[in-house]
Amino acid sequence: MDNVYQTEMRRVFLIEDLPAPLTRASRHLQIFDNYIDNTRLRLRSIRVPETKEWTWILEQRAPLEDLSQWKISRIFLSETEHAAFEIFEGREVRKNERVQTNEIRKNRYFHDSDGKRIEIDVFLGELWGLNLAKVYFESLEELREYKLPPIAIAEVTNREFYIGKNLIGKTFADVRKEFEERGK
Repeated sequence: MDNVYQTEMRRVFLIEDLPAPLTRASRHLQIFDNYIDNTRLRLRSIRVPETKEWTWILEQRAPLEDLSQWKISRIFLSETEHAAFEIFEGREVRKNERVQTNEIRKNRYFHDSDGKRIEIDVFLGELWGLNLAKVYFESLEELREYKLPPIAIAEVTNREFYIGKNLIGKTFADVRKEFEERGK
């Protein structure tokens, strides 16, 4: 048995905005994902605005059969350990004909619907306007049987465009173009 990795099963949906009663001022986490070039690694920094507490995670992610299932390994870092990886934060990368950083910033909100917890990521910066809702599952059967939540515009689980590292260097205009070209 492999104790280093865990399997994450999820479905991802585009949503227009936060569902009521959530607002931008509702309790949330601030997430800073820095993708390390040419690897499956990302350095995730999570800040709790109310307490100003930080959590740092070095994470390796790899899809399994499709993009609804991921093999993930996480190492939680101390502040000192995180400092050793700071060289990977905010690095400039040339992508999509412009210079960007390797960082994606988003606020994560939590919403309960039909007995499931939904994690809602509201992207910041150039991706402002992109809102993704993720629902996690304990079994493949549960994943397959789950119906489109009422807050969803479209399911994007298996669209590589919406994977975090693929959003580096993109803008909301790029998201809109991809959505219009691929449709629902």
